[in-house]
Amino acid sequence: MKRKRLCKIVATLGPASSEKETIAALFEAGVDTFRMNFSHGTHEDHKKRYDLIREVEQEVGRPIAVLMDLQGPKLRVGRFVNDSVELVNGSTFRLDMKDELGDATRATLPHKEIFQAIETGTELLLDDGRICLRVTAVTDVEATTEVIVGGILSNNKGVNVPGVILPLSALTEKDLLDMEFGLELGCDWCALSFVQRPEDIIEAKRLVKGRAGVMAKLEKPSAIEQLEEIVKLTDAVMVARGDLGVELPPENVPVLQKRIIRICREYGKPVVVATQMLETMVSAPTPTRAEASDVATAVYDGADAVMLSAESASGAYPLEAVTMMNRIIETIERDPLYLKLVHADALVPNPTEGDAISDAARQVADLIGAKAIVTFTTTGSTAFRAARGRPNTPLLGLTPDLRVARKMALIWGVHSVNTRDVKSFGEMVGKSTRIARREGFCVDGDKIVVTAGVPFGTPGSTNNLRIATVGQHEKPDPIA
Repeated sequence: MKRKRLCKIVATLGPASSEKETIAALFEAGVDTFRMNFSHGTHEDHKKRYDLIREVEQEVGRPIAVLMDLQGPKLRVGRFVNDSVELVNGSTFRLDMKDELGDATRATLPHKEIFQAIETGTELLLDDGRICLRVTAVTDVEATTEVIVGGILSNNKGVNVPGVILPLSALTEKDLLDMEFGLELGCDWCALSFVQRPEDIIEAKRLVKGRAGVMAKLEKPSAIEQLEEIVKLTDAVMVARGDLGVELPPENVPVLQKRIIRICREYGKPVVVATQMLETMVSAPTPTRAEASDVATAVYDGADAVMLSAESASGAYPLEAVTMMNRIIETIERDPLYLKLVHADALVPNPTEGDAISDAARQVADLIGAKAIVTFTTTGSTAFRAARGRPNTPLLGLTPDLRVARKMALIWGVHSVNTRDVKSFGEMVGKSTRIARREGFCVDGDKIVVTAGVPFGTPGSTNNLRIATVGQHEKPDPIA
């Protein structure tokens, strides 16, 4: 099951992809990480899908990552007498805390935090930015607004407050329950919605307690203002372009996407590009050429993974969408310009033993024409650092921890394998060459580069590099 590409694929499970046969087919077509969207479905639904993923994992013999995506605070207006109203440009419209059905003059906004944070002149965006209101007066319980851009407003539509940091935690009571449930299931990554500040990541990591990687979803302009601090603290990042595109001008989103990917690569943090990548395939068997180019741009930029949402969760063509995304990535990565563009901005290694060994492994592999760089890792950090440099040589990550092997399924270029730890240099070389050959990276006589830490099995101690020839001095190891 060695992939013919380096960029990974994340696919969301939902009503269109809840059967074992479908999940298995999606994995075979190219999915490396399955996303469970806790904005929809019950705990029972998610447990069923999780168990099916693990059944497929057992059958295919490959680690599969599972990402739980928490809903976060959802700011919405209430309901209306006739389910919807038409707001006219220039008219006055009031938002308040009253528990009453709305009409053409007012609507319920049951979020006191918004009234506490906004002021005269603040603009509110409703229904994914389709309607714009400007605040003309505000108290602790209501706001009078002028309709700047009108339209039809229906029940429970979302509210965005661009440029304002709201006094809200990124974790609601529902999120806390969902998080604990997902962690007990064994999810490998926890995506945090509505991140506004570094403190949101600190709080999430305190609660997760190392049981999963924390992924910051960047969808608020306030998070972009503290981007570097958030990237430093988090374990991975998702570029949530849909929400970013509501609160920021659309023309800014491509610029931010490149900037976020660049900073994530500098810090060696996996970055996922998400939202509307193949949106047309929700209802059509092929994407638009613009969508294909959108996926290609993320791949050329060096993203660790690209993500499908409704395309695989509720669309009519989930398997076709994954197959298409796989084909696009493979085609881009065969382009001679691909690695040139990925390496256009050279990343300077940090002055640490781990980075020194990883950078040396890349250079040695290039020089001798090695078929693989094999990293022994206890926590996954060695593989993260090796992938940071986007080497020309395939990466094989070996770990004795199945949870770590699953997490590494999200990282660019890393083919992860769960195997016993080693206790000597001879065992390290023998296991590396056997697994590299078994997994389809090389044949007898090929060279590989191996990195590990001494003492063996000690986290964060990568300090050793070896060149090995496949087929030489190997001893049988039936549990390799």
